[in-house]
Amino acid sequence: MLAVTYTRTGPAAEVLSVRRQPDPVPGAGEVLVRVHASGINPADVKRRAGWNGMRVEHALVIPHTDGAGEIVEVGAGVDRARIGERVWLWNAQGGYGTAGRAFGTAAELIAIDAGQAVRLPDELDFVAGACLGVPAMTAFRAVHADGPVDGQTILVNGAAGAVGHCAVQIAVAGGARVIGTVSSEAAAEHVMAGGAFATINRKREDVAKRVMDLTEGQGVDRVIEVDFASNMVLDAAVLKANGTVASYSSSSNPQPVLPYYAFQSKGANLRFIQGFAIPAAARSEGEALLAKLAATGKLSIAVAKTYPLAEIAQAHLDVERGGNLGNIVLTV
Repeated sequence: MLAVTYTRTGPAAEVLSVRRQPDPVPGAGEVLVRVHASGINPADVKRRAGWNGMRVEHALVIPHTDGAGEIVEVGAGVDRARIGERVWLWNAQGGYGTAGRAFGTAAELIAIDAGQAVRLPDELDFVAGACLGVPAMTAFRAVHADGPVDGQTILVNGAAGAVGHCAVQIAVAGGARVIGTVSSEAAAEHVMAGGAFATINRKREDVAKRVMDLTEGQGVDRVIEVDFASNMVLDAAVLKANGTVASYSSSSNPQPVLPYYAFQSKGANLRFIQGFAIPAAARSEGEALLAKLAATGKLSIAVAKTYPLAEIAQAHLDVERGGNLGNIVLTV
Protein backbone atom coordinates (compact mmCIF):
# COMPACT_ATOMS: atom_id res chain seq x y z
CA MET A 1 0.00 0.00 0.00
CA LEU A 2 0.97 3.66 -0.31
CA ALA A 3 1.36 5.48 3.00
CA VAL A 4 2.79 8.69 4.42
CA THR A 5 5.55 8.04 6.93
CA TYR A 6 7.98 9.86 9.19
CA THR A 7 10.73 8.71 11.53
CA ARG A 8 11.54 11.94 13.35
CA THR A 9 9.76 15.15 14.32
CA GLY A 10 10.32 18.35 12.38
CA PRO A 11 8.97 20.55 9.56
CA ALA A 12 6.42 18.81 7.36
CA ALA A 13 8.37 19.15 4.11
CA GLU A 14 11.49 17.72 5.74
CA VAL A 15 10.13 14.70 7.59
CA LEU A 16 7.06 13.49 5.69
CA SER A 17 7.40 11.14 2.74
CA VAL A 18 5.09 8.92 0.69
CA ARG A 19 6.31 5.38 0.24
CA ARG A 20 5.23 1.78 -0.20
CA GLN A 21 4.56 -0.15 3.00
CA PRO A 22 3.40 -3.73 3.61
CA ASP A 23 -0.37 -4.15 3.63
CA PRO A 24 -1.62 -4.56 7.21
CA VAL A 25 -3.44 -7.71 8.27
CA PRO A 26 -6.34 -7.43 10.74
CA GLY A 27 -5.73 -9.23 14.01
CA ALA A 28 -8.33 -10.63 16.37
CA GLY A 29 -11.02 -8.05 17.04
CA GLU A 30 -9.81 -5.79 14.24
CA VAL A 31 -11.12 -4.67 10.87
CA LEU A 32 -9.14 -3.80 7.76
CA VAL A 33 -10.30 -0.51 6.26
CA ARG A 34 -9.56 0.83 2.81
CA VAL A 35 -9.09 4.50 3.64
CA HIS A 36 -10.77 7.01 1.33
CA ALA A 37 -10.13 10.15 3.40
CA SER A 38 -7.76 11.09 6.22
CA GLY A 39 -8.59 14.07 8.41
CA ILE A 40 -5.80 16.36 9.63
CA ASN A 41 -6.18 17.85 13.10
CA PRO A 42 -3.96 20.34 14.93
CA ALA A 43 -3.02 17.41 17.21
CA ASP A 44 -1.63 15.51 14.22
CA VAL A 45 0.44 18.49 13.15
CA LYS A 46 1.74 19.08 16.68
CA ARG A 47 2.69 15.43 17.06
CA ARG A 48 4.64 15.47 13.78
CA ALA A 49 6.32 18.79 14.63
CA GLY A 50 7.37 17.73 18.14
CA TRP A 51 5.28 20.45 19.83
CA ASN A 52 5.76 20.87 23.57
CA GLY A 53 8.41 18.15 23.73
CA MET A 54 6.52 15.41 21.89
CA ARG A 55 8.78 12.63 20.64
CA VAL A 56 8.48 9.90 18.04
CA GLU A 57 7.76 6.74 20.03
CA HIS A 58 8.09 4.29 17.13
CA ALA A 59 10.70 3.43 14.50
CA LEU A 60 8.27 4.57 11.79
CA VAL A 61 4.99 6.46 12.05
CA ILE A 62 2.02 6.79 9.68
CA PRO A 63 0.28 10.00 10.83
CA HIS A 64 -3.32 11.03 11.54
CA THR A 65 -5.88 9.85 14.01
CA ASP A 66 -9.10 10.43 12.00
CA GLY A 67 -10.27 8.87 8.76
CA ALA A 68 -13.08 7.24 6.83
CA GLY A 69 -13.35 4.39 4.40
CA GLU A 70 -14.77 0.94 3.77
CA ILE A 71 -14.17 -2.31 5.65
CA VAL A 72 -12.59 -4.82 3.26
CA GLU A 73 -11.67 -7.61 5.70
CA VAL A 74 -12.14 -8.56 9.35
CA GLY A 75 -10.09 -10.40 11.92
CA ALA A 76 -11.10 -13.26 14.16
CA GLY A 77 -14.13 -12.58 16.31
CA VAL A 78 -15.55 -9.82 14.09
CA ASP A 79 -18.80 -10.35 12.21
CA ARG A 80 -17.99 -10.83 8.52
CA ALA A 81 -21.23 -9.02 7.73
CA ARG A 82 -19.27 -5.83 8.40
CA ILE A 83 -17.27 -6.28 5.20
CA GLY A 84 -18.39 -3.54 2.83
CA GLU A 85 -19.54 -1.24 5.65
CA ARG A 86 -18.77 2.48 5.30
CA VAL A 87 -17.07 3.65 8.50
CA TRP A 88 -15.39 6.58 10.20
CA LEU A 89 -12.35 6.05 12.41
CA TRP A 90 -11.23 7.55 15.72
CA ASN A 91 -8.04 7.54 17.83
CA ALA A 92 -6.11 5.66 15.16
CA GLN A 93 -2.87 6.86 16.77
CA GLY A 94 -3.93 7.01 20.40
CA GLY A 95 -3.84 10.08 22.64
CA TYR A 96 -1.31 12.50 24.02
CA GLY A 97 1.04 11.27 26.72
CA THR A 98 1.15 7.70 25.42
CA ALA A 99 3.17 5.93 22.75
CA GLY A 100 -0.10 5.01 21.08
CA ARG A 101 -0.25 3.26 17.73
CA ALA A 102 2.43 3.65 15.10
CA PHE A 103 0.11 3.48 12.11
CA GLY A 104 -2.60 6.08 11.51
CA THR A 105 -4.96 6.88 8.65
CA ALA A 106 -2.65 8.57 6.13
CA ALA A 107 -2.42 5.37 4.12
CA GLU A 108 -4.44 3.30 1.69
CA LEU A 109 -5.17 0.67 4.34
CA ILE A 110 -5.38 0.51 8.12
CA ALA A 111 -6.03 -2.36 10.53
CA ILE A 112 -7.79 -1.05 13.63
CA ASP A 113 -9.91 -2.26 16.55
CA ALA A 114 -13.43 -2.93 15.30
CA GLY A 115 -14.88 -0.61 17.94
CA GLN A 116 -12.92 2.29 16.50
CA ALA A 117 -14.58 1.87 13.11
CA VAL A 118 -18.05 3.41 13.44
CA ARG A 119 -20.76 3.10 10.82
CA LEU A 120 -20.74 6.26 8.69
CA PRO A 121 -24.18 7.83 8.27
CA ASP A 122 -25.46 7.60 4.71
CA GLU A 123 -25.90 11.38 4.64
CA LEU A 124 -22.14 11.99 5.02
CA ASP A 125 -19.46 11.27 2.44
CA PHE A 126 -16.01 9.92 3.30
CA VAL A 127 -14.43 13.39 3.44
CA ALA A 128 -16.97 14.53 6.02
CA GLY A 129 -16.59 11.24 7.87
CA ALA A 130 -12.86 11.86 8.24
CA CYS A 131 -13.72 14.90 10.37
CA LEU A 132 -15.89 13.21 12.99
CA GLY A 133 -13.26 11.58 15.21
CA VAL A 134 -11.67 14.65 16.80
CA PRO A 135 -13.60 17.76 15.69
CA ALA A 136 -17.17 16.52 16.04
CA MET A 137 -16.63 14.26 19.06
CA THR A 138 -14.62 16.91 20.90
CA ALA A 139 -17.44 19.35 20.20
CA PHE A 140 -20.02 16.87 21.48
CA ARG A 141 -18.07 16.34 24.69
CA ALA A 142 -17.53 20.08 25.21
CA VAL A 143 -21.23 20.80 24.79
CA HIS A 144 -22.80 17.83 26.59
CA ALA A 145 -20.26 16.65 29.19
CA ASP A 146 -22.42 18.07 31.98
CA GLY A 147 -25.84 17.13 30.67
CA PRO A 148 -28.55 18.71 28.51
CA VAL A 149 -28.13 22.31 27.38
CA ASP A 150 -31.75 23.07 26.50
CA GLY A 151 -32.52 26.67 27.43
CA GLN A 152 -28.89 27.56 28.15
CA THR A 153 -26.86 30.36 26.61
CA ILE A 154 -23.47 29.19 25.39
CA LEU A 155 -20.46 31.19 24.23
CA VAL A 156 -18.31 29.37 21.68
CA ASN A 157 -14.88 30.95 21.36
CA GLY A 158 -13.36 30.23 17.95
CA ALA A 159 -16.78 29.35 16.59
CA ALA A 160 -15.64 29.15 12.96
CA GLY A 161 -12.99 26.51 13.65
CA ALA A 162 -13.44 22.80 13.06
CA VAL A 163 -14.46 22.02 16.64
CA GLY A 164 -16.23 25.34 17.17
CA HIS A 165 -18.46 25.02 14.10
CA CYS A 166 -19.55 21.54 15.18
CA ALA A 167 -20.11 22.78 18.73
CA VAL A 168 -22.41 25.55 17.48
CA GLN A 169 -24.57 23.05 15.59
CA ILE A 170 -24.64 20.47 18.39
CA ALA A 171 -25.55 23.09 20.99
CA VAL A 172 -28.28 24.61 18.82
CA ALA A 173 -29.70 21.14 18.15
CA GLY A 174 -29.75 20.64 21.93
CA GLY A 175 -31.90 23.73 22.43
CA ALA A 176 -29.20 26.23 23.44
CA ARG A 177 -28.84 29.83 22.34
CA VAL A 178 -25.32 30.21 20.96
CA ILE A 179 -23.04 33.23 20.70
CA GLY A 180 -19.85 32.70 18.71
CA THR A 181 -16.64 34.71 18.54
CA VAL A 182 -15.07 35.12 15.09
CA SER A 183 -12.28 37.08 13.41
CA SER A 184 -13.80 38.01 10.03
CA GLU A 185 -17.05 38.66 8.23
CA ALA A 186 -16.70 35.42 6.30
CA ALA A 187 -16.31 33.55 9.58
CA ALA A 188 -19.36 35.30 10.98
CA GLU A 189 -21.48 34.19 8.02
CA HIS A 190 -20.16 30.64 8.44
CA VAL A 191 -21.12 30.56 12.13
CA MET A 192 -24.53 32.13 11.63
CA ALA A 193 -25.26 29.50 8.97
CA GLY A 194 -24.58 26.92 11.67
CA GLY A 195 -27.44 28.32 13.74
CA ALA A 196 -25.77 30.79 16.10
CA PHE A 197 -27.92 33.48 17.69
CA ALA A 198 -25.17 36.10 17.29
CA THR A 199 -21.48 36.50 16.48
CA ILE A 200 -18.87 38.84 17.92
CA ASN A 201 -15.78 39.94 16.01
CA ARG A 202 -13.05 39.53 18.61
CA LYS A 203 -10.69 41.80 16.64
CA ARG A 204 -13.04 44.75 16.49
CA GLU A 205 -15.42 44.46 19.42
CA ASP A 206 -15.27 44.37 23.20
CA VAL A 207 -16.27 40.74 23.54
CA ALA A 208 -17.13 40.81 27.24
CA LYS A 209 -19.31 43.91 26.89
CA ARG A 210 -21.06 42.51 23.84
CA VAL A 211 -21.77 39.20 25.55
CA MET A 212 -23.27 40.97 28.55
CA ASP A 213 -25.36 43.19 26.25
CA LEU A 214 -26.65 40.17 24.33
CA THR A 215 -27.55 38.39 27.56
CA GLU A 216 -29.07 41.47 29.24
CA GLY A 217 -26.35 41.42 31.88
CA GLN A 218 -26.89 37.77 32.81
CA GLY A 219 -23.81 36.22 31.22
CA VAL A 220 -23.56 32.71 29.80
CA ASP A 221 -24.15 29.27 31.27
CA ARG A 222 -21.30 27.63 29.43
CA VAL A 223 -18.19 28.58 27.46
CA ILE A 224 -16.71 26.28 24.83
CA GLU A 225 -13.06 27.33 24.85
CA VAL A 226 -10.50 26.97 22.05
CA ASP A 227 -7.62 28.70 23.88
CA PHE A 228 -7.91 28.82 27.65
CA ALA A 229 -4.76 30.88 28.20
CA SER A 230 -5.85 33.63 25.81
CA ASN A 231 -9.47 33.84 26.93
CA MET A 232 -9.63 32.86 30.60
CA VAL A 233 -10.07 36.46 31.84
CA LEU A 234 -12.90 36.95 29.35
CA ASP A 235 -14.45 33.62 30.29
CA ALA A 236 -14.48 34.45 33.98
CA ALA A 237 -16.01 37.85 33.28
CA VAL A 238 -18.97 36.58 31.22
CA LEU A 239 -19.73 33.36 33.09
CA LYS A 240 -22.88 33.08 35.19
CA ALA A 241 -22.65 31.92 38.79
CA ASN A 242 -21.92 28.17 38.82
CA GLY A 243 -21.36 28.19 35.07
CA THR A 244 -18.85 26.00 33.26
CA VAL A 245 -15.87 26.60 31.00
CA ALA A 246 -15.25 23.55 28.83
CA SER A 247 -11.81 24.03 27.32
CA TYR A 248 -10.28 21.73 24.73
CA SER A 249 -7.02 23.58 24.07
CA SER A 250 -4.56 26.15 25.39
CA SER A 251 -2.07 26.31 22.55
CA SER A 252 -0.95 29.89 23.13
CA ASN A 253 0.39 28.89 26.55
CA PRO A 254 0.45 25.23 27.65
CA GLN A 255 1.02 26.28 31.29
CA PRO A 256 -1.41 29.14 31.97
CA VAL A 257 -1.61 30.82 35.34
CA LEU A 258 -5.32 31.32 35.93
CA PRO A 259 -7.16 34.11 37.80
CA TYR A 260 -8.32 31.83 40.58
CA TYR A 261 -10.65 34.16 42.46
CA ALA A 262 -12.30 35.46 39.30
CA PHE A 263 -13.53 31.91 38.79
CA GLN A 264 -13.85 30.95 42.45
CA SER A 265 -16.08 33.90 43.30
CA LYS A 266 -18.63 32.58 40.81
CA GLY A 267 -18.37 28.96 41.86
CA ALA A 268 -17.21 28.24 38.33
CA ASN A 269 -16.62 24.76 36.99
CA LEU A 270 -13.53 24.25 34.84
CA ARG A 271 -13.78 21.19 32.63
CA PHE A 272 -10.86 20.21 30.43
CA ILE A 273 -11.90 18.31 27.35
CA GLN A 274 -9.62 15.66 25.85
CA GLY A 275 -11.06 14.23 22.66
CA PHE A 276 -8.69 11.27 22.89
CA ALA A 277 -9.98 10.32 26.35
CA ILE A 278 -13.77 10.43 26.12
CA PRO A 279 -15.36 7.85 28.45
CA ALA A 280 -16.81 4.83 26.65
CA ALA A 281 -20.43 5.56 27.59
CA ALA A 282 -20.13 9.19 26.52
CA ARG A 283 -18.45 8.14 23.28
CA SER A 284 -21.34 5.82 22.43
CA GLU A 285 -23.79 8.61 23.21
CA GLY A 286 -21.85 10.99 20.99
CA GLU A 287 -21.63 8.56 18.09
CA ALA A 288 -25.41 8.05 18.24
CA LEU A 289 -26.10 11.79 18.43
CA LEU A 290 -23.87 12.60 15.45
CA ALA A 291 -25.65 9.95 13.39
CA LYS A 292 -29.04 11.37 14.41
CA LEU A 293 -28.06 14.95 13.61
CA ALA A 294 -26.62 13.93 10.24
CA ALA A 295 -29.78 11.99 9.40
CA THR A 296 -32.01 14.98 10.23
CA GLY A 297 -29.88 17.56 8.40
CA LYS A 298 -28.72 19.26 11.59
CA LEU A 299 -25.00 18.52 11.22
CA SER A 300 -22.97 19.93 8.35
CA ILE A 301 -19.24 19.19 8.29
CA ALA A 302 -17.28 22.10 6.84
CA VAL A 303 -14.29 21.19 4.68
CA ALA A 304 -11.98 24.01 3.65
CA LYS A 305 -9.65 22.06 1.34
CA THR A 306 -8.80 18.56 0.24
CA TYR A 307 -5.37 17.39 -0.89
CA PRO A 308 -4.12 14.16 -2.44
CA LEU A 309 -1.89 11.98 -0.30
CA ALA A 310 1.23 13.17 -2.13
CA GLU A 311 0.60 16.78 -1.03
CA ILE A 312 0.43 16.07 2.69
CA ALA A 313 3.23 18.52 3.54
CA GLN A 314 1.26 21.42 2.06
CA ALA A 315 -1.86 20.22 3.85
CA HIS A 316 0.00 20.23 7.18
CA LEU A 317 1.19 23.77 6.49
CA ASP A 318 -2.40 24.87 5.91
CA VAL A 319 -3.40 23.46 9.28
CA GLU A 320 -0.42 25.15 10.96
CA ARG A 321 -1.31 28.53 9.47
CA GLY A 322 -4.88 28.24 10.74
CA GLY A 323 -7.76 30.48 9.79
CA ASN A 324 -9.44 27.81 7.67
CA LEU A 325 -13.23 27.82 7.52
CA GLY A 326 -13.42 24.07 7.78
CA ASN A 327 -11.26 20.98 8.02
CA ILE A 328 -8.26 20.03 5.91
CA VAL A 329 -8.57 16.48 4.56
CA LEU A 330 -6.42 14.14 2.51
CA THR A 331 -8.16 12.08 -0.15
CA VAL A 332 -6.59 8.65 -0.50
